[in-house]
Amino acid sequence: MDEIVEIAKTIACDIEVIVHRNQHTLVLKNKAQITPLLAELKNNPASLFDMLTDITAIDWAKTENRFEVVYFLYSCKYKRRLSVKLPVDIEDCNCPTATAIYPSADWYERETYDMYGIKFTNHPDLRRFYMPEDFFDKKTLEAYHPLRKDFPLMGFPGELPLPPYPEKTGNEIEW
Repeated sequence: MDEIVEIAKTIACDIEVIVHRNQHTLVLKNKAQITPLLAELKNNPASLFDMLTDITAIDWAKTENRFEVVYFLYSCKYKRRLSVKLPVDIEDCNCPTATAIYPSADWYERETYDMYGIKFTNHPDLRRFYMPEDFFDKKTLEAYHPLRKDFPLMGFPGELPLPPYPEKTGNEIEW
């Protein structure tokens, strides 16, 4: 995997490499470098990460670089995996799309947008994936994103009724 690190360092010199239980993760500092890095990792004969298996995000609930967008890559030829992480700040909650490099990124980016609110610039069809389009605060018109840490676990009062909970109330459910 040292050749992968060398390939990555030709694109992004300030990249951090994390190895945990023989799994490699590249952490970028600059989001403008994600598209060239993914293209190089896919097309370089030494790496050939030809499959994007998932894109997701992590909400660290901190003030600086609150989110991390994580790309999971797989090389069918070399049978190895690689994770690429990209920090995203809440104030500038977007990153470049990877759909031109990996067409499968279309669905993964839509899911990440819907659940975390991270926008992917130049995405061909960025819209909600699971949640309805009207899933937003009626007062502030701000969209809800249910996998963010600040989303209430019990939902918003008055929005949707909760299902019966007989274990708590002791009442039987009548069907």
